[in-house]
Amino acid sequence: MKRAQRGDSLIEVMIALTLTAVSTLGLVAVQSALARGERSALLRERATFIADSVAEGIRSDADRSAIVSQWQARASSMLPAGDVAVSDRADGVRIATVSWRADDRSDPCPEPQAKPFTSCVAMAFAR
Repeated sequence: MKRAQRGDSLIEVMIALTLTAVSTLGLVAVQSALARGERSALLRERATFIADSVAEGIRSDADRSAIVSQWQARASSMLPAGDVAVSDRADGVRIATVSWRADDRSDPCPEPQAKPFTSCVAMAFAR
């Protein structure tokens, strides 16, 4: 008479460990992508706040250079290599552009006055 085998075979244990490792690596990759997305959203939110503040300051007939230099200092402290620029278009519209160094380079800034390898937020406004 043969005895019934008890326990798991080595192959079953290896398959279970492999599935656990692959699942864990997938979870780590998702967490990493979520952290990068959260950081990108935070930087974009800060840049939008700065661009809106620059536009409001210039609209209220304040000294343009003082407003830009004030927010330039804040942008450099709130964003990695933060920069603020205001450009005038021929139709009377102004564009406040806030740019920062983009670590992932996935969303380059399309504005012509922005530095290479930066992301940006551009806000158009009129007086």
